[in-house]
Amino acid sequence: MTQIIFSPSPHIHTARTTGGIMRHVLVALAPAVICALWFFGIDALWVLVTSVISCIATEWLITRFMLRRAASLSDCSAILTGVLLALTLPSSLPLWMVAAGGIIAIGIAKMAFGGLGCNIFNPALVGRVFLLISFPVAMTTWPLPIGRFATADGTTGATILSQLKTGIANSCALDLPAMFAGDMGGSIGEVSTGALLLGFVYLLVLKIIKWHIPVSIVAGLVLVDLMAGFPPLPDILSGGLLLGAVFMATDYVTSPMTNRGMLLYGLMIGIITAVIRRWGSYPEGISFAILIMNGATPLINRYMHNTRFSGRRKEATA
Repeated sequence: MTQIIFSPSPHIHTARTTGGIMRHVLVALAPAVICALWFFGIDALWVLVTSVISCIATEWLITRFMLRRAASLSDCSAILTGVLLALTLPSSLPLWMVAAGGIIAIGIAKMAFGGLGCNIFNPALVGRVFLLISFPVAMTTWPLPIGRFATADGTTGATILSQLKTGIANSCALDLPAMFAGDMGGSIGEVSTGALLLGFVYLLVLKIIKWHIPVSIVAGLVLVDLMAGFPPLPDILSGGLLLGAVFMATDYVTSPMTNRGMLLYGLMIGIITAVIRRWGSYPEGISFAILIMNGATPLINRYMHNTRFSGRRKEATA
């Protein structure tokens, strides 16, 4: 008997596999991971390893003992979620908290919705926001860079965004070249802008992602900054803006399908991020902005579909 498989659109015939795409994204993240280890030392490595292991173990246990189906680890999506989650965390975070974030990211944000392709929100960001709300002190204790894969010395300090928000630092007096290189306090992923841009170019060349979402996110943030009279360059170079714009907001499952939808989606993420940074209680807002627009993605897809589909719909209802 012929097996009929029902799945949501879009239906695209391509030689690429999910695992292949995930592996390309991991390769694109490699420069940022290397910079993170360089600046934050061995503690960053432990956070990274713990996050990946907790994500892999959670997915395997749920798939094997709750869903009673073959393990899906070969697609590398759990590994990618673990790496992305780790890059949003401070290197000083206790490892049991890191593991808890991985369990929430996979168990609640991904597998509870049915697994890869069914989740509404980006799993790594759900894990991060859970940790931020549950353990705000630990999640806002930022180690300063120590350099050269060294062991952490416990020195902490405010991030650039925190200093700008509280008026401790003047945007005109910031060391922008050092910020571009990643020599600043913050999460593991608040590293070299050059490394993140290198990954962005890699994904663009291989056509894994399109430019629309990352560029429109930056454009939305710049728009609000200019209207508020704030220099946009420090805002772009600091925080997790580029990490979120390139590697999280572009997630196939949780982002719009059309180019117009992507532009609106990205623009709103940039605007919401800038509004939270300028007038919200948190110095960083990219995580909240992406999750908010993840929830709006089905609505964007409904009203910003391709023209030919629109035409057929009108003919059918005429």
